[in-house]
Amino acid sequence: MDERLKSFEEKMQKTMHSLGDEFTKIRAGRANPHILDHLRVDYYGAPTPISQVANVSVPEARMIVIQPWEAKMVKEIEKAILTSDIGINPTNDGKMIRLTFPELTEDRRKELAKEVKKKGEGAKVAIRNIRRDANDAIKKIGKGEDVSEDQVKDLEDEIQKLTDSFIKKVDEAADEKTKEIMTV
Repeated sequence: MDERLKSFEEKMQKTMHSLGDEFTKIRAGRANPHILDHLRVDYYGAPTPISQVANVSVPEARMIVIQPWEAKMVKEIEKAILTSDIGINPTNDGKMIRLTFPELTEDRRKELAKEVKKKGEGAKVAIRNIRRDANDAIKKIGKGEDVSEDQVKDLEDEIQKLTDSFIKKVDEAADEKTKEIMTV
């Protein structure tokens, strides 16, 4: 890999990482504690992730149990979950909070599969934009006298191969997530 293309490869890697994060937020009928990662609770005046103020566990396939280390945090965590976009009502027994995930209906599974596809398309667009930026940078390099047309063409071919490989990775990740969602 040419050194001049390293930064573009890193940007494509970040796009893939971001897509992976997006996919963990989409729940596929099973309880996944990562859906709580973006939630923050007020802990002595500082917005703090739930995982830093409570023990989060998955005792059953469709249940998450959140056990705060301080009793006063139960209400804060419950409030954060209710105001979030998770769409699940917490059950609070005073000491811990339970999130029970309902079984997904066929229609909901199809909606989630469409959402996965949309996020995958967004990632592909981002990767293609990075390719465009790389090609623009290569053209600027080509205008310098110390680079031949053949070298410019080789760099363009290399960035295209890189783009194709990342697009394939996006498709594979989207297919895998769709399969996970559609599995009953």
